[in-house]
Amino acid sequence: MPELRIPDAADRETLGAFIARAVRMDAQAAVRLRMRSPGILEAWVATPFDVLVTRAVAGEVTPADVTVSGSELLAALTVTPGERMDPGPARDLLWRSDLPAAGHWRPVDELPVSVVAELADRGVELARENVGPQGTPPASLMDQTVLTVSNGELEIKVPMRCLFALSGMGFVDASLSGDVVRVTASDSWMRLDARYGAVLRRRHALLPLLL
Repeated sequence: MPELRIPDAADRETLGAFIARAVRMDAQAAVRLRMRSPGILEAWVATPFDVLVTRAVAGEVTPADVTVSGSELLAALTVTPGERMDPGPARDLLWRSDLPAAGHWRPVDELPVSVVAELADRGVELARENVGPQGTPPASLMDQTVLTVSNGELEIKVPMRCLFALSGMGFVDASLSGDVVRVTASDSWMRLDARYGAVLRRRHALLPLLL
């Protein structure tokens, strides 16, 4: 059985808030817990917006890379939290997304959090006015480029779905003046880091396998 250890109560509360948001967006959410480095634990969730979200806290999990149920992990973090917790049985087959390889992320730009929050709010209003047949925003809206940033050598187009995830996960707080959202990129991925977590998406769609 997996075992989760998070010594600090504030870190347990931080991770609990992250998981609660993820489960609110998708009651069937799976959470991948992975050791990024000794003493640093990452939690990953694949959102309904087809982007990944992640948050890191001080802690450790055994085994060092395991997927568990979001709702069971949330119960462990909120009902009977302690330094050592049972996050529920391993459910590795539920995880179907690639994770970015550890490597160099190139800085692209820093965006004022107030600008990002305003764009996300506008997107939410548009989504409410254009709900698709499944009760979700149409793909055309989610794929719309709302920001284009560049460092002079590398240009990154940020789609609305990334801002939906930033907003839905509560990663941005427009009331914190001076806060920024950092945009970085690797050869395959873009990443938006805000105060309370990060959103990641592949820059290029994977080609389907021809059988």
